[in-house]
Amino acid sequence: MSKKSNYLSGTIGSTMLKTALAMLPGTIAVSGYNLADTYFVSQLGTLPLAAMGYTFPVIMLINCIFHGLGVGVMATVAHAVGGSRHKKAAKLVSCGMILIVSVAILIGIAGYCSMEWTFRCFGARGDVCTPINEYMGIWYLGCATAAVAMVGNSLLVAVGDSRLGGFFMMLGLVMNVLLDPLFIFDWGLGMGISGAALATVISQFIGSCLIVTALGKRHNLWAFKSLSKRVAQSAWKQIIRFALPAMLGMVLMPAGNGVVTRIVAAFGDKAVAAAAAAGRLEVLAFMLPMSLGIGLMPMIAQNYGAKCYSRIVGCRHFAMRFAFFFEIFMAVIYFIAAPYIVKYFTDDDEVAEIMVTYLRIIPWGFGLIEIHRYSGFFFTGCNYPHGSAWLSALRILGLLIPFSLLALWLKSLNGLFVARLAADLVAGAIGWLLVWRMTNSLPEDGQTVVRKKHSG
Repeated sequence: MSKKSNYLSGTIGSTMLKTALAMLPGTIAVSGYNLADTYFVSQLGTLPLAAMGYTFPVIMLINCIFHGLGVGVMATVAHAVGGSRHKKAAKLVSCGMILIVSVAILIGIAGYCSMEWTFRCFGARGDVCTPINEYMGIWYLGCATAAVAMVGNSLLVAVGDSRLGGFFMMLGLVMNVLLDPLFIFDWGLGMGISGAALATVISQFIGSCLIVTALGKRHNLWAFKSLSKRVAQSAWKQIIRFALPAMLGMVLMPAGNGVVTRIVAAFGDKAVAAAAAAGRLEVLAFMLPMSLGIGLMPMIAQNYGAKCYSRIVGCRHFAMRFAFFFEIFMAVIYFIAAPYIVKYFTDDDEVAEIMVTYLRIIPWGFGLIEIHRYSGFFFTGCNYPHGSAWLSALRILGLLIPFSLLALWLKSLNGLFVARLAADLVAGAIGWLLVWRMTNSLPEDGQTVVRKKHSG
């Protein structure tokens, strides 16, 4: 393996910021794949663009499964690396990749065989079904490349190689942008929307090969020869213990957003358009905190595995404060700049007014919602994955949806925005309190955590 990770020995604040800056291009690249495909496909006309719209929720759901499996592998590997159990880490990586590729192949086959039924459930009818099938037919058959690329990058971050992980993610985006027009348009291969899918699969395949090589050559994390049925079953059990709660938390987010969108629709199409457009602008406020969060969970997990509990408390101090004060700063920016920003997104005065209201209310909860997200990382990293799923369920099912229904009952669109703010504030405060209690109850460095069986 490469040099010892700074997760265990470097200055906490500088290590986390360096990791965040290294992963920032990768965070941008994640959104870049969809943006690139959408941009080039939009040049083909309205029908292919509509087809892309139908594919996004399905791909998002599948990526939730891949992400959950990735969290399972990342957490267990980081625990092993932190505890200097390199052979165990290599076996976990090898078994994890076998599991992930197997699941991806099954999803690809099942998805390919049920394409028409799946997208009819999402409302696709008539001519739009043809470009949907053209795109997803290729994507399904190559979805294993997406799984390996996503999880492989997570593993590089888990072992402290965030710079290389971010580089590979950005490289994949650049290749996708270069291949899209070559495969899509008539001056190239002229494949249309199926060319966009093929470009994505090829760029992810190349990225996957590079990642697999780095994990083997740079970090010596392949151990296929030493695997046995017993070892594989034990590894899969550990991975799934972390993966299932992560999947649940991921799935709840789009599900909750779907319910809220349905509630917003009761206020008219302009309200839906304004909320959707303003929601896209939220991403800008979370780019840097999201990048910091990518390295947060493996840093916590490595220190938990190494029994360096005081560093976990230090991570909590730095991460929570950074998220809160950075997002307060962004909220001030949104509040002041909202009337000027929305002019670039709509000419409709009513839509603009709703967007300004949204951007002057909801961003005040960004700091607490990021703390809520970080809280889930602390639970997962400290070997309590169900705590993360519980926090997600609390925010979506216990707070956001009930508060939003109350605003609907009051027939107040502004009240709906206040409901989102209230849900974020309460969920974030509860997450912070629970993590504060958990981390303060950790033993002295070097001692073993004793936890009752029912607590994970």
